[in-house]
Formats: sequence, structure tokens, C-alpha cells
Amino acid sequence: MRSPVRRVPLLADDYITVFRSPDPRRVYAYTPGLLRLPSGRLIATLDLGGPGVIELPGPKALRGEGPHAWQGRILISDDDGLSWRETAKFPFFHARPFLAGSSVYVLGHAGDLTIIRSDDEGETWSAPVQFTRNEWWHQSACSVVHARGHVYLVMEKLIGPPNRTKCATLSPVVMAGREEADLTDRAQWRFSEEKMYVELAAGASLIGVPFRSGSGFTPGWLEANLVAVYDPAHPWYDPEFRTFYLFMRAANAPPNLACIARVQEHPDGTMRLTHATMPTGSPIAYIPCPGGHMKFYILYDPLSRLYWLLSSQSTDSFSGPFERHRLALHYSKNLVDWQMAGMVAMGPSPGQARHYASMVVSGDDLLILSRSGTAAAKSAHDGDIISLHRVERFRELVY
Repeated sequence: MRSPVRRVPLLADDYITVFRSPDPRRVYAYTPGLLRLPSGRLIATLDLGGPGVIELPGPKALRGEGPHAWQGRILISDDDGLSWRETAKFPFFHARPFLAGSSVYVLGHAGDLTIIRSDDEGETWSAPVQFTRNEWWHQSACSVVHARGHVYLVMEKLIGPPNRTKCATLSPVVMAGREEADLTDRAQWRFSEEKMYVELAAGASLIGVPFRSGSGFTPGWLEANLVAVYDPAHPWYDPEFRTFYLFMRAANAPPNLACIARVQEHPDGTMRLTHATMPTGSPIAYIPCPGGHMKFYILYDPLSRLYWLLSSQSTDSFSGPFERHRLALHYSKNLVDWQMAGMVAMGPSPGQARHYASMVVSGDDLLILSRSGTAAAKSAHDGDIISLHRVERFRELVY
């Protein structure tokens, strides 16, 4: 007699649909970003890609990535995510919202770095401001760090034109700006030095990973999270908070490894990108990280004094493309040893994604905004909805 299938309990499989594509086969929903303001208002960002975007009303980006137009959207919620209303469309993508002083910003790119600002909690927005000309940038809605009256985040500059080897020639660029400055002014930002994967992390001795073959991509890194260390007992702790770590998706690597680098800010404001090191002093470029082979999100929670990791779980990397429909939650006190808190959500089939998620703390709960798909989605990569999931009393998952 066959044993019944045992369904794993999911932390937050139910969801609220924040956005639904008007044409799932031609308009795809990407890059969910989430911000919670001190007032409790939630601000969600997302972008739309695909051949049908050019037909949508509103401003669009015609330059950046792929042959199609792009469009960003901003939605706000004043009831902790139960209902949403759109307040803006913007002509760039790969964006994330962040708070600096009393202003909200959304930073992304349309090939060139582009930013907008709101001074009324997301109701109205400034005109887009470009920081660069004729450059190629990349990113996703990854983490932001606030320290010493500054906001720090990472965008990724492509050295050379877009191509299938772009992950090897992306440079994570750490950007720092004063909280109270007008951050739509490029002069108010400081940019770190640029170093590509092939310059800093390509040495096989820096863990020596056997890269997966046949995917069409060369080894590289992308979609960087910026992380500060707050524990004085940690070997990476810097009491001046001028040292940060970049945890990045390891492209074309085996599952559950992430790329890592260190950025050090000097008294004159310059920022240098170097190898991270282990307590022995040995340089490293890779580090164990559940789901590090796909885009992930790291959030530090000061109440639990833990880092929380939202990432895609891989169950069979030998059989084909990485899975995008299993969204897992882990926690760690040191960024090295991760404990699984549980599965957040799981699409009913591999083609119905739950991935590329962002998260914020809302009281005792964790709110998660996911790039997702229904049965109508074109593919796991090209989903048709942005879904909001709530993990209630998430700190009680620690064991």
C-alpha cells in the first residue's frame, strides 16, 4: 500500500495579490521591492517587462536589458498590506525603495542609474533624474544599510556592453549618501571603486567550486545585498561601522553558495572593494548560503539580533534549471551558519514561481513581497503576479 504524500507545513502560502498582469503571456511582473515607513505605511515597487509593455499607458524605459520596453510601478498600503493603490509609474527598472531622512527614494536604472523622490510618503513623486550617461547598470531590490547618518546600498555596473557573460564583468558599486541630503543630486553620493568578478573572485582557490556547465553563462556575481555586522564578538565587526560585506548571488555556481566581498570606507570617504577574509586571514570569494545560487534577500532584525535570509530552495540541481517555486526562510547570528526557519510558500507547480522576494518587519510579523506566478504565467521566470505573504510571529520560529 502506497504511503500518503506528506505535505510540508508552509509558513505563509496564502497571499494577497498586490499586482496582476493584464496580459500574462506578454507582460511579466518583476523586481518586487518593499519598504515600511515609521508611520506604518507600506510602499511597494515592481517593474514590468515583456513585449506587451510598449502598449501600456504611462512612461517607459526603452534602454536597459533585452529588446522590450520596461515600466516601473509604485503602490502604497495604509492597512498593513490588505489593500493597495497605485501612486506612480516610472520609466526605469531593477529598482528598490528606501528611506533617507524624511524622504522616500526609488533607485534603479534604464541602462543608466535613475532615481525619483517623494516628500509625502509616496503620494507624489519627482521627475526621474539620471546619474549617468550611456552606461549599463544592473541590480535587484536588495538590502540597504543605515549607519552613521548615511544610507548605503549597492548597484552593479556592467563594464562593457550587455552580453551573455555579463555576470563576470559586473562590478558591485557601493553608494553612500547622507540621510538628510537631497539624494536626487548625484553630487551627494559617494561611489566605491569598481572591481569585476574576474578581477577579484575568479581564483578557483578561493574555495574552488566546480562550476555548472551547459547553462550558457560564465561564472560571476550579481544582485548584491549589503550587510553590516553588529556583534562585537564577530571577527568581522567594525566598531566605527565603516566596513560592510556584500553577499551576492553566485552565478553558474553549485546551489547554496554565495559570492562575498568586503567594502571598507576610509576617513576621506573613499570606499575600497576587497576580498573578505576568514579569521585565519585567508581571502575568500564564496561562502555557504542556502539559495545563494539565486537572488536572495538578507534582513537584520535588531530585536532578535539575527539575520534573516529569504531565498530559493534547490531540491534537484542535477536535473535542469534552478527551481524558482520554493521560497525558504533561514536565520543566522553570524552570517555563516544558517538555520532553516521554514518554507514560506511553494508554487503548485515548478512553473508557478515564488522567488526574488523582498521583506520588511511589521511588528511581530514578517511581510514578504514575492515575484510570483499563477497557472496563467508564461514561465517560472516570467511571472504574472506580485504576491504579499505574512509570516506571523516570525521570531517564534527560532529554536
